[in-house]
Amino acid sequence: MIQTKVMQMPETYSKPYTGMGGEGGILGMLEVILSDFQRLETETSEVEMTNQKQYDQFMSDSSEDKAVKSQQIKHKNNHRTKLDSDAAQARNDLKSTQEELSAAMEYYEKLKPSCVDAGVSYEERVARRKEEIESLQEAMKILSGEDI
Repeated sequence: MIQTKVMQMPETYSKPYTGMGGEGGILGMLEVILSDFQRLETETSEVEMTNQKQYDQFMSDSSEDKAVKSQQIKHKNNHRTKLDSDAAQARNDLKSTQEELSAAMEYYEKLKPSCVDAGVSYEERVARRKEEIESLQEAMKILSGEDI
């Protein structure tokens, strides 16, 4: 036995369809969407203006800062160049002075033995000096025409 079910068709509505969403219907929903869109557009415009002002201020500050730092770099490079030049000049001066000192030290070493005679005592030097003075005085007398 096969039983068949007979489906019943739904009855038609007794009232016309007004839609879901309460009393405003589609127009009410569109008005809500429009007001939300207008509010969102206003907020977005304000945020954009604020961000644009911040961006413009940042760009202005950055440009000024870049110009200042570029000048600082230029001045520091000039100062570094001058210091490098001064250092090179100082090295050249040091080299020349060192060469002069070496030459003077060599000359000193050559003169040292004749100035410092370690083989003669003080008494002998005094005696020689006295003899030399006497002979110079005698030579002066001869040159001046005095009798010896």
